[in-house]
This record gives sequence, C-alpha cells and structure tokens, in this order.
Amino acid sequence: MTRPPQIPNRETPTIVKAAAPQHLTKVSTLFNTGLTYHQKGQLTLARQFYAQVLVLQPDHFNATHLSGVIALQSKNPSLALELIGKALVINPNSADAFTHRGNALQELKLVEEALANYNKAIEINPDHSLAYSNRGNALKQLKRMEEALVSYDAAIAIKPDHADSYSNRGTVLRELKRIEEAVASYDKAIEINPEHPQAHYNRGKALKELIRIEEALASYDKAIQIKPDLADAYWNKSLTLLLAGELIQGWKLYEWGWKNNHRGIYRDFFQPLWLGLVDISGKTILLHSEQGLGDTIQFCRYVKLVKELGAKVLLEVPKPLMSLLHGLEGVDQLIECGKPLPDFEYHCPLMSLPLAFKTELVSIPNPTPYLVASPQKCNEWAQRLGAKTKPLVGLVWSGSPEHKNDHNRSLTLQLLSPCLSNLFDYVSLQKELREKDKQRLSVCDVKHYEDEIKDFSDTAAICELMDLVITVDTSVAHLAGAIGKKTWVLLPYAPDWRWLLHKDYSPWYQSIKIYRQPSPGDWDSVTQRVRQDLIEYSNNWKF
Repeated sequence: MTRPPQIPNRETPTIVKAAAPQHLTKVSTLFNTGLTYHQKGQLTLARQFYAQVLVLQPDHFNATHLSGVIALQSKNPSLALELIGKALVINPNSADAFTHRGNALQELKLVEEALANYNKAIEINPDHSLAYSNRGNALKQLKRMEEALVSYDAAIAIKPDHADSYSNRGTVLRELKRIEEAVASYDKAIEINPEHPQAHYNRGKALKELIRIEEALASYDKAIQIKPDLADAYWNKSLTLLLAGELIQGWKLYEWGWKNNHRGIYRDFFQPLWLGLVDISGKTILLHSEQGLGDTIQFCRYVKLVKELGAKVLLEVPKPLMSLLHGLEGVDQLIECGKPLPDFEYHCPLMSLPLAFKTELVSIPNPTPYLVASPQKCNEWAQRLGAKTKPLVGLVWSGSPEHKNDHNRSLTLQLLSPCLSNLFDYVSLQKELREKDKQRLSVCDVKHYEDEIKDFSDTAAICELMDLVITVDTSVAHLAGAIGKKTWVLLPYAPDWRWLLHKDYSPWYQSIKIYRQPSPGDWDSVTQRVRQDLIEYSNNWKF
C-alpha cells in the first residue's frame, strides 16, 4: 500500500481579516463569511464564499489569495500556485502571498524557487517570522544546514514562542551532529507546545542517537499518544526496540514501515500476506526482497525454515544476488526481480519473516555458513590474486553514498589507512570508489579490482580467499558473515538496529567481531584498536 507524500511540517497560514469598508457591500459580506468559515477550518464552505466574491469582483486580492491557501491546505499545490500567482499580480507586495507561494513550490519539489519566494517575502517584510521559518525548511531540504540554522534563529528572534521553528531547528542541529543541542531545541518546542507530536518524535530520534533508549521510547510513545496515526513514530520506535534487543515487540511495530515507504513500496498482491498464522503445507509461497542487498543476504537464512513447513518456496531477489543465491537451501525456484512471477498462493517480504517465526535473541536462526562461495569463482580469483606470502585482508571502508546513514557509517581510505599494518596484504572489496578514495588508493599498497567484480558471487569468492575481512556496515559485512568468514565490522556510536548495543559479537553471525565508536564520530579509537588486533592476529597467523 502506497502512502501519499508527507506534507512538510509548516505553520498553518495566518488568515488576516481585511478591514471592512464603510458601507457594507455584498462583496464584503460574502468575503467575511468565507473568512469566518476558513478560520474555523471549514474549507469547503470558505472556498464557496470566496468563489462568489470572485464572480462579483475578479480582482479581489484576499479572496484570490486565500482560495490559494485553501488549495494548499487541501493538498493541491498546483492549484495553489496558480491562484496565489494571480493574487500576486493583483498585489505584488504581499509578504504573506510570497510565503504561501513558496510553500506551494516546496510541495512541488521546486525548492530553489520556493527559497526565492521566501527571500522576497523577507525583503518586503523583514519581520515575517513564518517566511524565515519556511526559508529554513527550504534550506534544510537543500542540505544548506548552517544557513537553515541562521534562518530558524531569525524566525525565533521575531517570534520566540514559535514551536515549529524550534522543532525544525532541532532537526538541523541533529543533521549537524550537534545532538545535545538538538534535544534542547526539541525540549523548547515542547515547552511552548506540549502537544507537538513532531517535536516529541524528533526528540526520540535524537535521544536514540545518544543511546538514551528509554527516553527515546518515551518520546515516541508521547508522539503516538498525541497523534495515533503517526507512522514515523511507530517505525522509529520499532528500530529503537530492535536496537535494544526487544525483538518481539520490535518486529510487530516494524510492519509500520509500509505506511511511510521506509520499507519500500508495499507489494499489494492479490494473494494474502503470510505472517506465520496460516498452515502453508502443500502451498506455494513467494518470498521477496524489499530493501537493500545486505537485508536480502541477512534474511534469506529464513528460507530454509519456510521450506521446512512443507511449502514450495519461490524466492525473488535483485539481479546482483542471483548468482550468489543460486543453490540456497530451501529454494524451489529463484526469480530475478522484475521478471514474470509464477503462480503462488501466499507471499511474505523477507524482513517480515522474523515476525512470522517470532524470532528472539535466543532463537535467531544462525546456520552459518548458510551461503557458499562458488568453487569455480574462488579458483578464478585465486589466480588473479597470485601467490600468497602474507595473510590476506579484504577491506570495505564505505557504502553507498545514497544510503541515508552513509555519513555516519562510512570511512575514507585515508582514515582507515593508519590501522593497516604492513604485516598483511590488502585487497579492496569496494565495488565503487569515491574520487578522494581513488587518489588515496593510487599511493596505497591495496589491490583493487573494481572493474572485475561483476556481482556478489565475485565478492563472495574474494571474501572466501581472505584470512580476514574488515568492513564498515555494508552488504559485504552480511555477505562475509553469511559465508562464515572471520570478519571485523566497524560501527558508528549509534549503529543500525541489527548490530544491537554494547556487544563485540553479533547473534546473527558467529564469525563477526564488532568494533564500536566509544563516542559519536570517534573513528580514531576504532582504527587504533583494529591496528593493535591486526598485529596480534599476525603474530598468531600460520601459513
């Protein structure tokens, strides 16, 4: 089930009543009646009265402008843009109209144009707090965080009781990794408006980054109490519970991810969703990927359990995983994503299987290795790598730049280099390189085979040939763990939920050792520990 785009969190437009003329006219009576309905939130009636005004007086600025505001409130930004544009032809000096046109443009993802309109509103009225606040929203979308912070501060200086500005300011501070300040900003928003669901929700996210788990959960619960349909709060509460090891409750709330596309687009099949409540013996079930490649690698371990229930199992996976998952135990038919599907009677996304099997920490299915590198590929890569004279270490220091948490989880090769002892030979397992890493790689003694790694079966073969894999939180961490390779995973202070908290091991993968940042952003401590352990590992290594 898809969900409509979320409307950005903005202040409800202030409706200012125009001064009544000395002699009451039909136009002013109709307008003021519409305005009253508008102020009460009765948009349909207000729209009807504004329309009557415009029949009698087509150049009535307020009726035109506020008709556009109603269109914006009714989630019709295209119509809002048209109507507010007409209003600005009538009165090109309305700061309110420029602000509202900026809002419509922002809804239409025309953020640069929205910013220009907010700037024009501020030029007309330098004390327009809403224009500054919404300008901050636009700058935030454009990732101009420092400028956004200045804009929110200006809005607050003009209107110190503006809860939205404090809440949005907190979000920018969180993006700037000033987490404690972000919490303080959310606290101020909540002090002004204790019933502000977004501020409570965002406060929960910030507290989770500080690993203040109980407080984060309490903030999500408050947001949900105020707004019971706030899907983002349920979703982030699920991630926090899973991070804390509260798996049963976490899996249940994880299903809220479909409400806001955090789990991708829901596959609305005619066939029913299976979550473990129906006997599927003798039935055909489609298990399908839904998120990243690493997620598919981690949760394909459940395929065997589904097969053991007596079902015929179809497994649909992305093309880069087809070769790797060929021969996975429990699969009756492997299907590439996008290809026609055979008949089936039930379906289940891979990441709903832990819910179906009521997985707890003590019952995580862990038949590692549950994936096997192709012997043929291993032979091919052994020839490419050449004769072995030192222990081989595979390296992954960054993930996809498109990942929403990439700025936390990824390193540069320059940051990783100090921990690389010359007692080893190193092989890059990176499929793609960033420009700054290319420059560093050219002066590093690290073998790189970017163009020759075709898919994950190649990566699996290289991992298999390594004595050790060192990686940040990417799909390679899951791949190396799934084939049972000795693997060290380097994690940020606030990790992804699947790595849990505080432990130096993973209940999902027996061969993985975890190195965690002791404080946010502290990769130096991590690389120092890795270097020390590498030297110790070399001393104990036997050819």
